[in-house]
Amino acid sequence: MIKSKKLSKIKTIKHGFFNKTGGKSKKIYKSLNCGPGSKDNPSDVKKNLKIVIKKIKSTAKNIFLLHQIHSNKFVYIDEKNTFKSKPKADAVITNQKNIPIGVLTADCVPILICDERAKLVAAIHAGWKGAYKDIISKVIQFMIKKGSNPKNITAAIGPAISAKNYEVKQDFKRKFIKKDIKNNKFFKIKYKKLYFDLPKYVKSCLLKNKIKNIESLNIDTFDINNNFFSARRALRLKHDDYGRNISIIMLY
Repeated sequence: MIKSKKLSKIKTIKHGFFNKTGGKSKKIYKSLNCGPGSKDNPSDVKKNLKIVIKKIKSTAKNIFLLHQIHSNKFVYIDEKNTFKSKPKADAVITNQKNIPIGVLTADCVPILICDERAKLVAAIHAGWKGAYKDIISKVIQFMIKKGSNPKNITAAIGPAISAKNYEVKQDFKRKFIKKDIKNNKFFKIKYKKLYFDLPKYVKSCLLKNKIKNIESLNIDTFDINNNFFSARRALRLKHDDYGRNISIIMLY
């Protein structure tokens, strides 16, 4: 489990960015695969999720997860907590204690957020589609409506694919340039190939929302030495599926 130094200073939360070590899954899912949507043995995934809960020293029975769809949709868990199944969304916000909320990634950017004063936490799955569709802004603006002040918000940008390993096509770049010409700075050409810096783009989205207390872990999920699941690496290895890394945060 990897922790954010900034989030670790907040004594009213527990959090963690987990890589693929320390679990029960086998073969291409070895070993801490936390993705119920993968083709892994469901029993092993459940065991892995229980391991994660124990690691953050929570007494909760389950982690609140989403049916992630690469959207700009989010859900809010209040005292009613009426969700009977996984909502289709890519971010979750709560003001409730002892409810671990999490997102699953395998190259996309996980963002964990806390406003200690407003007693709010959030977990965001920011793939390029969600980030492009302004999911980060939507979450921050909702938190502000619930009493947050950007000055009091701490955000940690977790392990994700780095720019040097994220090759994209020209039409991908055109999409972002059409949205904002300034997005050109997130693209680089090397050896006639085009690369996109998703973590840096995500950070710029936080900055646009006046969030200044940001920590970027700068850990590349594609690099096998870092022991994270990676969709792009799995594709290169011609695997038919891949495991998912989990990132969680909880008020207590």
